[in-house]
Amino acid sequence: MRITTLTAFVAGSALFVAASAQAQPALVAKGQALYASQKCTMCHAVAGKGNAKGPLDGVGAKYQAAELRQWLTAPAEMAVKHSSTRKPAMRAFSKLPAEDLDALVAYLQSLGK
Repeated sequence: MRITTLTAFVAGSALFVAASAQAQPALVAKGQALYASQKCTMCHAVAGKGNAKGPLDGVGAKYQAAELRQWLTAPAEMAVKHSSTRKPAMRAFSKLPAEDLDALVAYLQSLGK
């Protein structure tokens, strides 16, 4: 009985990881589309495309997901925390649906990894 339970747990965990791995590229692609539609390139650049004063290359290695979400939803607080003096100040994306924020975070995490 214990072996059956353990086998079921391992199989379920493997399916969850596989589903997450398959969902991740779709989430990153959605985030990339949102990055474009929200006109983030007006202030930021990725791979040399956009405003060179705000490069985001490597941001995925620099910040964890929770910190990236904070940059998106509470940029003024994060600017103070990280002594950022860049002008104009970043606007908050706190009114975006949670799924869109998740996608943007996934996209940003994919940069530089």
